Amino acid sequence: MTVHRSTPRGSKPKRALGVQAALQWAFRVEKAQLELPPPKDVTEEGFGFGLEYVLLQRAALGCQVDGGQHKLGSYTHADAEVIAATVAGMPDALGGKRMAIRVAELARAGLTPDWMPGAVPRCVPVETRCNQHGERATTVVVGVERILYRGRWRTVEVLACTVTWRPHPEQIASARRGYEDWWQALDWMRDGLVAGGMLREMEVTAAMPRVRPWQPR
Repeated sequence: MTVHRSTPRGSKPKRALGVQAALQWAFRVEKAQLELPPPKDVTEEGFGFGLEYVLLQRAALGCQVDGGQHKLGSYTHADAEVIAATVAGMPDALGGKRMAIRVAELARAGLTPDWMPGAVPRCVPVETRCNQHGERATTVVVGVERILYRGRWRTVEVLACTVTWRPHPEQIASARRGYEDWWQALDWMRDGLVAGGMLREMEVTAAMPRVRPWQPR
């Protein structure tokens, strides 16, 4: 939801958006481009580029706002460029360039990471076959036994059905770790945009996606 904050008379009210909505506006609506810093600029500590890089990008925008920095024949809002530059400064501790690309791609597609809602591991056969009696689990011989049947010893095969978990619990856990990593990146983005104070016509609010939507409220 978009909220307009009250401002002093004569000034234009700022749009108030949560960080996810702000990202989607910048990349999906304004078509902002993600320009990642070159590897040679990586700091020795390996903590990314932070707001210093964003400030440099903001200064570069000062003489190019009217035409947009990336789009030919159309306008990219200066606030969208600031948001894109902030994403590009994602710290290595939060995933660095890889996470920056992921955040931008999800925002451009208007998506939230798939945390596999409702997924419950089920024990299912590894292989099945269909015949005139329907679908049956494939069995394999796992041994032989001798049994006494009607007074005679017989050798019989011991059959077993190999099973697996689908989806596998680790697959679900991995998807949810990925969601949590994305959430942490958005939390950093929100704090950086608020602390930086570089947005001219937008205000980033405290609104955030649920940190663990798979847990009961």
